[in-house]
Amino acid sequence: MNIHDVFNTFSPYFRERRMRRFRSLVAPAPGNRILDVGGTPEFWREASGLRSALTLLNPDPAALEVQDQGIRLLRGDGCDLPFANREFEIVFSNSAIEHVGSWDRQLAFAKEVRRVGTKIWVQTPAREFFIEPHLITPFFHWLPRGCQRLLMRNFTVRGWMERPHPTAVEAFLDEVRLLTAAEMRILFPDCTILRERFLGMTKSYIAIRTDA
Repeated sequence: MNIHDVFNTFSPYFRERRMRRFRSLVAPAPGNRILDVGGTPEFWREASGLRSALTLLNPDPAALEVQDQGIRLLRGDGCDLPFANREFEIVFSNSAIEHVGSWDRQLAFAKEVRRVGTKIWVQTPAREFFIEPHLITPFFHWLPRGCQRLLMRNFTVRGWMERPHPTAVEAFLDEVRLLTAAEMRILFPDCTILRERFLGMTKSYIAIRTDA
């Protein structure tokens, strides 16, 4: 078993619930041009009626290896989208903006998503939630970076399973930056910030813009 097997035990529940909410609030129509920034074909496997004009953009070529008929797959950087203003009716992103690294790159990501989409839906894990979702470990993300560097290999679920090399630990710490509600409001000033709750606590934030 690896960390992805652990994720796959509970991620379908959250994915299905999130997709129902997306359909209800954004109201995507068949034939809408949809851009998923940071997505994979598997996420849209059950999204019947929305795949005919779907584009997936991801910086990781491995995420795009699964060819899926009818979906356009592109490798690219969400902080520098190769599209015109409002080229897509909907820009969607699920758990991607926390992976782009620095605050400046998160600002660029949000600006690009808002630029190329008429409607937008951007979900990201909440820093306030007590479990760090990538490591499946409580309180880790609230520690200073120096403590995280020392503890990640031996005191997180992902560390126990993968035994990451120090360079991999450093790469993770450089890549992942969880966001607060206040930061989401700065990144998406023209959006409504929704809360996705679990066990009565805010687990994720969703920036949503539905006006045309």
